[in-house]
Amino acid sequence: MMALQIIQQNGGLPGILGKLRQTGLGGLADSWVGTGANLPVSEDQLSQALGNGAIGRIAQRCGIAPGAAAGGLAQMLPQIINQLTPDGQVPGNHGALLEQAMAAFAARRQA
Repeated sequence: MMALQIIQQNGGLPGILGKLRQTGLGGLADSWVGTGANLPVSEDQLSQALGNGAIGRIAQRCGIAPGAAAGGLAQMLPQIINQLTPDGQVPGNHGALLEQAMAAFAARRQA
């Protein structure tokens, strides 16, 4: 859920990909969108790209330490973006896909 929230808070798929590209992580982000292997990202790289404040807020909501949140995001964000871009590009209905993923996750947590 953290990864979905950070995507949503940064303007959906186009917004977060743009932010990652602007902060020098374009090659990594493009690997997550593309159909090849996902390149890894470090906690520090994500913290610098997204800002410690954004990660800290999500960590607080989840009741975990900021380092743990950054580590979780470093693991999950590439996978989530990869799954939301199955054809190697941001789909036209990316907003709806993100909402569906968030709703599915929320439903699983309540079950």
